[in-house]
Amino acid sequence: MFQAEAPAEPAIAAETATESANQVTSGFSEFLSRASDGDFSADTWMLFWESVGQPVLLAIVLIIVVFLAAGWARKIVRKAVTKAGVEETLARFLSNLGRYAVLIAGGVAILGTLGIETTSFAAILAAVGFAIGMAMSGTLGNVASGVMLLLFRPMKVGDVVSAGGVTGKVYEIGLFATVFDTPDNRRIIVPNSSIFDGTIENVSFHDTRRVDVAVGTDYNADIDQTRQILLNTAKACTDVLADPAPAVALSELGGSSIDWTVKVWVNAGDFWAVKDQLTRDVKYALDEANIGIPYPQMDVHIDGQVTRA
Repeated sequence: MFQAEAPAEPAIAAETATESANQVTSGFSEFLSRASDGDFSADTWMLFWESVGQPVLLAIVLIIVVFLAAGWARKIVRKAVTKAGVEETLARFLSNLGRYAVLIAGGVAILGTLGIETTSFAAILAAVGFAIGMAMSGTLGNVASGVMLLLFRPMKVGDVVSAGGVTGKVYEIGLFATVFDTPDNRRIIVPNSSIFDGTIENVSFHDTRRVDVAVGTDYNADIDQTRQILLNTAKACTDVLADPAPAVALSELGGSSIDWTVKVWVNAGDFWAVKDQLTRDVKYALDEANIGIPYPQMDVHIDGQVTRA
């Protein structure tokens, strides 16, 4: 009976990497030995070129190629996943992941070119990985939070959210941080852990929103008349949805006014325009009906006589 032998490719690759490392190390040591003896002949410089110059030059070329390849990989992955119908948020994440994968693979290849044994280097990385992980616990937490944001999808690119102390439109959810663009066109970068560990308010998740306009009226005004005026004003406002119907609520009897809340439903994109228009219309409607809107006042009483100079 014949026993199948395991493939020898890994052993051959490891042996080749070891020989390359030994050649670079021994060649450089020989160059230093000759240079210390004052031997700067052509053979010495040729030895330096073959042992150090060529690997360094090749490493520089590989660095340029790796960065170019990483950029191409990002574009190719982005185009492929977009064509496959993947949502924008996940598409950006996968394209960045492809870029990092090429950079890591290229880094290993460059180390091998410089004569560093990648097998032993991987072992060293594994040995110090725990220490690095402890030192970068916050960074790794951001990565984990970014993955969770992509899995649970509480928001996506283009949504307007309030999270991590910031309110703005989501531009990108990355491995370490999420990028927001604020309404006044500022770009804010928030660590993913700050977002995932807190409350996320997705303002644009639903297609419709409710606009609330608060207003106070004089105690002398008739309550039923005031309610009807406010309701008619709400119904007449442009871009207000008929279903759910506009409503007027008597909020409370305040210290100096009767407080009302006018509530209308609108499409999410019309929220601020309708809020502005409805506030204006409510003010004009109350003025036309001679219903006052109280405001804080201060009465000053002076005891005694006032002497003019």
